[in-house]
Amino acid sequence: MTVLTRWDPFREFSTLQDRMNRLFRDSYGDRDEALTASSFAPPVDVYEDEHQVTLSIEVPGIDEKDIDVRVENNVLTVHGERKFEKEQKEENFRRVERQYGSFTRSFTLPNTVDTDNIQAGYSKGILKIQLAKKAEAKPKQIKVNVSGERQIEGKEAKSTGKAA
Repeated sequence: MTVLTRWDPFREFSTLQDRMNRLFRDSYGDRDEALTASSFAPPVDVYEDEHQVTLSIEVPGIDEKDIDVRVENNVLTVHGERKFEKEQKEENFRRVERQYGSFTRSFTLPNTVDTDNIQAGYSKGILKIQLAKKAEAKPKQIKVNVSGERQIEGKEAKSTGKAA
């Protein structure tokens, strides 16, 4: 036996709206929480020369006391936090593009790095970490000695200009 059901065209829209509201609520949470508690990954440039490996990490607006640099088991970990300043009322913001919250970046170090000789400096919003290479990992110039030099033949005898 067939059962007839009354069709309500707006019921589907209501269900869709509930799903979208749940998606946004789960993704962004409360507005205060969305402005203050996110995580981000600051961009990093890594370059290497024959003496060291250097990491330059962009962390503008973060106090150096809020940055932690550690090395454990040949892994360099940089942790920090950019705090949202409550000087302005959040209702006055029209757009917030800067990211706030904590970050952690980890880098596995090559065996050529001397973990006892690491220096970190912070200037103009850039954290620069210099990782010195071990002495045995640095390239060495080897001089090649040439033994038994030979004279060029044909230059010893002077020609007398006479034909034999």
